[in-house]
Amino acid sequence: MPNPHTLLCTIGTSLLYPNLSNLIKEKQTDPVRAALAKAYSDEKWSQVATQLRKIDPTDRICGAEINSVTDLLTQGIIEKGHLHLFCSETDDGEAIAKILEAYFTQERWRVWIHCVTGLRDDDPYLFRTQGLRNLAKLFGEQVRASRKNYMSCAINATGGYKAQIAIAVLMGQALDIPVYYKHERFNEIIPFPPMPVALDFALWERASGMFMILSQEDACEPLSRFANDWDERFEPLVNRETIDNEVYLALSATGQIFHETFRSRFQLLKGSALPRAARLSEKEAPKLGNHAYNQARDSILDFLQKVTDARSYVRYCHSTDWHKKLPESTRFRLSGEEVQGIYSNGTWCVKFRVVTTASDESQLPVIVADLNDSLDPK
Repeated sequence: MPNPHTLLCTIGTSLLYPNLSNLIKEKQTDPVRAALAKAYSDEKWSQVATQLRKIDPTDRICGAEINSVTDLLTQGIIEKGHLHLFCSETDDGEAIAKILEAYFTQERWRVWIHCVTGLRDDDPYLFRTQGLRNLAKLFGEQVRASRKNYMSCAINATGGYKAQIAIAVLMGQALDIPVYYKHERFNEIIPFPPMPVALDFALWERASGMFMILSQEDACEPLSRFANDWDERFEPLVNRETIDNEVYLALSATGQIFHETFRSRFQLLKGSALPRAARLSEKEAPKLGNHAYNQARDSILDFLQKVTDARSYVRYCHSTDWHKKLPESTRFRLSGEEVQGIYSNGTWCVKFRVVTTASDESQLPVIVADLNDSLDPK
């Protein structure tokens, strides 16, 4: 297997504190370091990057990220290619990301910056409930994109908060990609190899609609919407919050890792698990039950037709229930031995049966997961 040439890199603050900040406090006799201190003092981040390139990249002044990426390259662990930088939602995080972007771009890397919403050390609640979960989500998105383009990737978990490093290690092990860490006091790169994760894939498939919804940014949904699909094994994967005497759910960081793990795994496995494509003669127009849909009729017909057209194994959709004053979350689920769709505009909802070419009940959870995957905005 070729060495990874896509690197996902967490970012800390060591480059700024104490490294560059100490340069200002100390009298610099070396012209390069004096110019570096001046660029940092003036907050001219591209000039900081230019001056850093004049220093040995293994020098501790360059910071954990440059040191570790350099060692990963020189030790032949990775190849130079695509570099994704995940920074905190802070002024320091943004500054370091800009410096590293300029530095590695000059080193002929293709660089992307990802600011992780909620990843900030001045709000512990936000850090726990959103920051770490969003980091896991961004990792999962980039791993899927890398695999879609037949590129291998690795995670460099050297920089960042300790909890951020822990999430990176868990994500790598769950998504079956290598994770590397370089301790600041040693020259050795520590690998965290992929390992099997004993989680229930079928559990995710059946509840994929709930996980797709809760994985969206800032998602917090009423537990009542998922009451028919709830399983006590979901408890470690969610955070509960009571608002106006109603229980709401949001994914925990662990839940986001669970979702990203199986969503990525699903992309690799679904091709051989989905049912055959429907023949042209089997495809039918949407069917509406005998309800007063009023102005929603055209919107519903359009959505049902899109579901039929988007997935080759769908023969047609048939509405079964209409609720003109019931907000819901658009998704697909198993209802007995049928695939049920729920479509809502936030004020009303319609439930419908999805008729497919499935020849075996074991294919239904796969169909549900694939239909839910098609709804995700990403």
